[in-house]
Amino acid sequence: MMSAQTTGSGLRGVSAGETAIATCGKEGYGLTYRGYDILELAEGATFEEVAYLLLHGELPSAAELEAYKKTLQEKRELPTPLCEVLERIPKSAHPMDVLRTGCSMLGTLEPEQDFSQQLDIANRLIAVFPAMLLYWYRFAHDGKQISSETGEDSVAGHFLHLLHNRAPTDLQRRAMDVSLILYAEHEFNASTFAARVCAATLSDMYSAVTGGIGTLRGPLHGGANEAAMALIQQFDSVENARDGVKAMLDRKEKIMGFGHAVYKESDPRNQVIKAWSKKLSEDAGDKILYAVSEVIDNVMWEEKR
Repeated sequence: MMSAQTTGSGLRGVSAGETAIATCGKEGYGLTYRGYDILELAEGATFEEVAYLLLHGELPSAAELEAYKKTLQEKRELPTPLCEVLERIPKSAHPMDVLRTGCSMLGTLEPEQDFSQQLDIANRLIAVFPAMLLYWYRFAHDGKQISSETGEDSVAGHFLHLLHNRAPTDLQRRAMDVSLILYAEHEFNASTFAARVCAATLSDMYSAVTGGIGTLRGPLHGGANEAAMALIQQFDSVENARDGVKAMLDRKEKIMGFGHAVYKESDPRNQVIKAWSKKLSEDAGDKILYAVSEVIDNVMWEEKR
């Protein structure tokens, strides 16, 4: 006879499986990809190296990295029918909706024939997502049908070049590269779980990734970053930010971007992205966003203590 088990309203604390790809929350703060510490990867690796590591289980040699970057460059092209669909998506659409729709459409144009194609599909999606998103953005906002090729040899540089219609600076390129590394993997989060549930039915990879994108869109998952940025943009000075956040806390309002179900001490990615935020603000000659974000961070830490 099975013993009774108490269940809650969610899956927190419930084991959904095991993974060798990433480990997060060790000792309250750690994050590793295939055993490599995230701080080391953010300091010394490129996104392409990290993508290869996650897909193959080991870092590439110089020759393997060069070949992999060439593979990604060759897979950037947007099919014409996909461009036509992207042109029909309204300007008001959320970028995650664009990626979700684009991924699903690509799956109808280049369907998975068998599971042996999944690595190729993963690389195709890594390569094509920047152009997919930015073709829509530039068409919806500027009325331009852009080329999906830039000559950039990195995903980070390619994305920024498509966005601004010019080559990014080395600082901008590296900042984007680091951001892609920090968000490349996060163990058994909600979107990974959703994708695995879909894949477990033996559905195709496009369907699994589409489900993952839809889950990541949620305000309690990837959307939390967007909400945190919206909070920062509310304030035009350090003083207003300090007073505003304290007032929100007094009203018991939820402050997005603080607290984590896994990292009991701190999220190791924070220190990295904070340093890059400071570099970018100094480079742009506009330090207000950084100063506001820093004071909000300080107020929240004071309240936590």
